[in-house]
Amino acid sequence: MNRLSGKTALITGAARGIGLAFAKAYLHEGAQVALADIDFAAVRRAAEELGEGATAVALDVTRQSSIDDCMAQVVVELGRVDILINNAAVFDLAPITDVTRESYDRLFSINVSGCLFMMQAVANQMIAQGHGGKIINMASQAGRRGEAVVTVYCATKAAVISLTQSAGLSLIQHGINVNAIAPGVVDGAHWDEVDAHFAKYEKIPKGEKKRQVAAAVPYGRLGTAEDLTGMAVFLASEEADYVVAQTYNVDGGNWMS
Repeated sequence: MNRLSGKTALITGAARGIGLAFAKAYLHEGAQVALADIDFAAVRRAAEELGEGATAVALDVTRQSSIDDCMAQVVVELGRVDILINNAAVFDLAPITDVTRESYDRLFSINVSGCLFMMQAVANQMIAQGHGGKIINMASQAGRRGEAVVTVYCATKAAVISLTQSAGLSLIQHGINVNAIAPGVVDGAHWDEVDAHFAKYEKIPKGEKKRQVAAAVPYGRLGTAEDLTGMAVFLASEEADYVVAQTYNVDGGNWMS
């Protein structure tokens, strides 16, 4: 407890799921947390429920003006940014023969461009502050290999891993550690959506894909958002000062690298 005391964290996609779990964990460790999300009503409710130390911010990572406004608000209200978690992302599923430009543009705009330009904005703020910082990008086991019907999403998460490596090498000279977490299959609303996509393309009953992937996890079950919080706290803490440009699998043993 208190490993992040005195720190200020900005978490994107924080209204629910993994982002919200990270916000709870960071508050428990003594940080102030700005929860940012495109769904401002939901993220405001989340921040109010979390209570003292939590602030809600509106953010659309596809618009530079929104990123700039978010950064300005966080700095004015919380004074600084010491930690960024790039968690905002969307999913879609289609084999290569069915991919649409609309889906491609949306996924890359949020998952890749959003990640890059949030890193840029926060890194510039951290450099101006002069005390370094920690940036944590959310990758995925989907970024480690292709999947037959997850063409574009896999590509976006592979890009996140690559961005993490390049940004990590570039920013460590400023004392900014950039690393990533690659979750496996995390149960919740997100995977309910994924399961529905698979049901459509594989012509199987809803729930069947979730059952199959759960059975295949070496640990013996699907992950939860809370399974990821330990790594998120570690990478944000001083314990990870010598960790640079790495992507850590937290997936119950699904992928070894």
